[in-house]
Amino acid sequence: MAKRTKKVGIVGKYGTRYGASLRKMVKKIEISQHSKYTCSFCGKTKMKRRAVGIWHCGSCRKTVAGGAWTYNRNTGRLEAAAQEMRQKLPPSSPASVTPLQCNIRNENEVKELVSSVLKQYGRIDFLVNNGGGQFSSPAEHISSKGWKAVIDTNLTGTFQCCQAVYSSWMKQHGGVIVNIIADMWKGFPGMSHTGAARAAVDNLTKSLAIEWAASGVRVNAIAPGTIFSKTAMENYKDLGPQLFRMSVSHCPAKRLGVPEEISSAVCFLLSPAASYISGATLKVDAGQSLYHSMWEIPNHSAWPEAPEGENLDAMKELLNPQSKL
Repeated sequence: MAKRTKKVGIVGKYGTRYGASLRKMVKKIEISQHSKYTCSFCGKTKMKRRAVGIWHCGSCRKTVAGGAWTYNRNTGRLEAAAQEMRQKLPPSSPASVTPLQCNIRNENEVKELVSSVLKQYGRIDFLVNNGGGQFSSPAEHISSKGWKAVIDTNLTGTFQCCQAVYSSWMKQHGGVIVNIIADMWKGFPGMSHTGAARAAVDNLTKSLAIEWAASGVRVNAIAPGTIFSKTAMENYKDLGPQLFRMSVSHCPAKRLGVPEEISSAVCFLLSPAASYISGATLKVDAGQSLYHSMWEIPNHSAWPEAPEGENLDAMKELLNPQSKL
């Protein structure tokens, strides 16, 4: 049996939209690798190699050894997320959770973050960029300050995290990067700033996948569709119920997604099962980005339900307690 090695990853937590909703994704992932590059989650097979990162996957239930770092510029939210992670760890788990304050718009803070991880763990095996922030506004009313804030967070912050991790570790040792973007394929009216930034990250993902391939670095992106969470409802306030209800009719699954369904995709892209995938953007939207007004999809309940949890319960309460969501 191959020697077990600890792996370390960084996942951003910025506190808005997906960054905030993914705050709940705090369990560890367990990956087993076989000689023929097959992969199994949840300890269904004997493990030869393990990987650890701060990400909750609805289908993963075990925790393995290693280090987990989460970062955010809001110390209160950061410590709360770290504490939640610790509470979900089994008493016998050797895993650790380390919160560290970091504003990803500040290049020096990003470099200090990476330096701190390397100092404690001596390696960084993966990076998940799910930091982000935006606000609703018609393009004509977006100020230059507001535009810059969103671009600096969603685009520049992502680039700075990628660059720092690559230069400090992955250039010599390889690794995996996953960038979380958005469903902006048909434009993003009402949030043109974040639509432009997310589209840029999609292109950045492709560029880095080619530039860093010779270093053994895989770079991919995930584009979530309409993802419901209690945090998103709080962020969008009165606009939230309207947005979510409207999205259901345009989704082939006739239901919304939940954060746990995004984390499953992240687990896949980080795992050896995706060892031949790089430069790709995985759309996790139940086909919503393909919606066409010339083809009507009748209401149905044929798709599997979303993973159980507080987000599913809140979604049912908002939309229709009797429906399959």
